[in-house]
Amino acid sequence: MVNCPNCDAMIDADEDELDEGDTLTCEECGADLTVTGLDPLELETTEDEEEEEEEEEDFDYDEDEEDEDEEEEEEWH
Repeated sequence: MVNCPNCDAMIDADEDELDEGDTLTCEECGADLTVTGLDPLELETTEDEEEEEEEEEDFDYDEDEEDEDEEEEEEWH
């Protein structure tokens, strides 16, 4: 048994059948978890990585959009 890194709830997982990279879902908070270690069993929240990637993509998009707006303004002057 291992605790959810998100809400600290106990997760009943068959440690013998898990491999690194496997995913689980916490029944208490619904967090998607990835197995990052086996001895001892370690879990990390998968959602954090996805959110960071989305934020980086959104940031890059906004930056490109601003550059385009500046170029359009320069053309009109």
